[in-house]
Amino acid sequence: MKFGEQLNRALIREYSYYYICYDDLKNDLEENLESNGQVWSETLETQFLESLELELDKVYTFCKVKHNEVVRRVKEAQEQVHSTVRALDSNVPPSELDFEILEEELSDIIADVHDLAKFSRLNYTGFQKIIKKHDKKTKFILRPVFQVRLDSKPFFKENYDDLVVKISQLYDLVRTRGNPIRGDAASGGKQQNFVRQTTKYWVHPDNITELKLIILKHLPVLVFNSNKEFEAEDSAITSIYYDNEDLDLYYGRLRKDEGAEAHRLRWYGGMGSDTIFVERKTHREDWTGEKSVKARFALKERYINEFLHGKYTVEQAFAKMRKDGKKSLKEIENLEALATEVQYTMLKKKLRPVVRSFYNRTAFQLPGDARVRISLDTELTMVREDNFDGHNRTNNNWRRMDIGVDWPFSQLPEKDVCRFPYAVLEVKLQTQLGQEPPAWVRELVGSHLVEPVPKFSKFIHGVASLLGDKTDSIPFWLPQMDVDIRKPAIPTHINISRPGRDENDSDDDIYESQSHPNGNLLDVEESVGYGAIAGADHTAPHAGTRPNAARKTPQTSSNPILRVYRQAYAAMDHYLHGDQITKVPEGTVFDTQVSAPPGKTICVPVRVEPKVYFATERTFLSWLSIGLTLNAVAISMLNYGTDATMVASVGFFLTALVTIIYNGYVYCKRVVNIRMKHAVDYQDKIGPPLVCGFLVLSTLFSFYCKWADY
Repeated sequence: MKFGEQLNRALIREYSYYYICYDDLKNDLEENLESNGQVWSETLETQFLESLELELDKVYTFCKVKHNEVVRRVKEAQEQVHSTVRALDSNVPPSELDFEILEEELSDIIADVHDLAKFSRLNYTGFQKIIKKHDKKTKFILRPVFQVRLDSKPFFKENYDDLVVKISQLYDLVRTRGNPIRGDAASGGKQQNFVRQTTKYWVHPDNITELKLIILKHLPVLVFNSNKEFEAEDSAITSIYYDNEDLDLYYGRLRKDEGAEAHRLRWYGGMGSDTIFVERKTHREDWTGEKSVKARFALKERYINEFLHGKYTVEQAFAKMRKDGKKSLKEIENLEALATEVQYTMLKKKLRPVVRSFYNRTAFQLPGDARVRISLDTELTMVREDNFDGHNRTNNNWRRMDIGVDWPFSQLPEKDVCRFPYAVLEVKLQTQLGQEPPAWVRELVGSHLVEPVPKFSKFIHGVASLLGDKTDSIPFWLPQMDVDIRKPAIPTHINISRPGRDENDSDDDIYESQSHPNGNLLDVEESVGYGAIAGADHTAPHAGTRPNAARKTPQTSSNPILRVYRQAYAAMDHYLHGDQITKVPEGTVFDTQVSAPPGKTICVPVRVEPKVYFATERTFLSWLSIGLTLNAVAISMLNYGTDATMVASVGFFLTALVTIIYNGYVYCKRVVNIRMKHAVDYQDKIGPPLVCGFLVLSTLFSFYCKWADY
């Protein structure tokens, strides 16, 4: 479907006059070309540019006016909510109906923000497509020039974070009827060890605002300092990852080796932040009975360099903490042990800054309740910090100082920066054994808004992208970065809708249902390049995920017998396989079979447990037992038979010898592959037929010898 048709189907009726007149611009372009014999003149170029300017002014003005209107409505709602909450302690407390009215008003504001975000993204796409069509047909290059005009009226760059935070606080007050959950808002700011079930997803920029608005209706935005107005810098998180020149930590984390570590220094906010968290993440295999854990301690920025070089001791670092006595002696000793191990590892492995990750995080969590925590990282960017190419980017400091939180870091050369095209959603759960995640969480992660990417790592992606000349192995998602992750909309109960309107009647549903089969908004001439991986099956589960992730559940039926059977099937399926959110749903766009770039190998982590070694040994002993039995038969025939059976025993002896030698070879090969975590086929397709063939030949040879003896 062409973009003009999609635009007509997608537009919001109340905003219809203010959309870009894409069809008019396109028709004028084609008619002027035809009337001038496919020759585009300076006069026509000026007329076209003036038309574009008019459309840009119209869209920009509407976005600005609508944004101011939403801001005004939020302020009015804020006054109403606070006055209603204050009235709870008065002689005439508000009724349940008053709170329901406020909730409907906030829901309508949320729908306004959602519609405005969709409006701006769709219009920006329209400008990009008409400019591309112009440059292709007229041979006049307009894109760089008009991009400057777009940047001067950046209606499409609004992320609505300040509105999301304010609406979230108000919605939480109304939802809890003026009694929001209290607790440590800086959950994680003071916590030293984190053990959670974490799953990661990619979110296309078109879906970021909608996703935030959906989540805030269930979880409030986590605000670390509610006493100050929200600023863009407040959400910034920067981490400096350390490794050595051999990239030992990178390969350990990529292969998911038992005990693999990642060391990083992290701070929150701008470069003026004085508190730096020294963190160590340790990967643990499930069979160890332990969980992967992140441990950290805080240092002042002025001591970081000396600490990393061993000049600032652990005793000095925690002397003030011991003196203050705010933490227990056991906690301090644990922190000191951690700091000692980190400092020793830094010095022994000669770790140095390698990659920086920067992003703005919006976290959703009930204060003091870590059972469900959802974070959305946007503007994710990785920056080189190493000196492996002879360029000392940090000048022997613990981080480079020529950048801060000024995303998108346009002052950096392209070889030093990797701007990630998607947002990263992390769902972190602390649920008891056998407890299901909330239904809305399961529905969210199964929707079209997110794309599951198991084991995604900012550190791994940054090193693999920026240090490609030093890495032999890369993660499975890297060769598929140009695959469009947008998918058709899936009807859910969590869709954004206005009060009193059926969700199925929304304009967005009509638009999404008419989109590209894979959700890609492309013109006919643009769709040629869609799907970078030839022959990719875009419904296949991710590499490294469970093979039953994409299995289908029988559909409902009016037949009562079939319905009972299918309910029993579904219950058994749930019992056997669970309903964890770590499953990859059907419709995932990534392919499991992807070829690596020249000179690279794709690393798919292989899970190895002790029972794998035991199973390999049992298989070896079983085959050895068969070989010894055949050898015993050969010896018995040799010692107690006639001359004919003595000759026939040679066949059984050779069979036993082949069985033992081949079995020893297979065992050694399997042990090496298991220890190296090679993702190979461990099925023995040669051994059983080979031994059976030798055994048949030995038996036939015995009969032949007996027959020849007669």
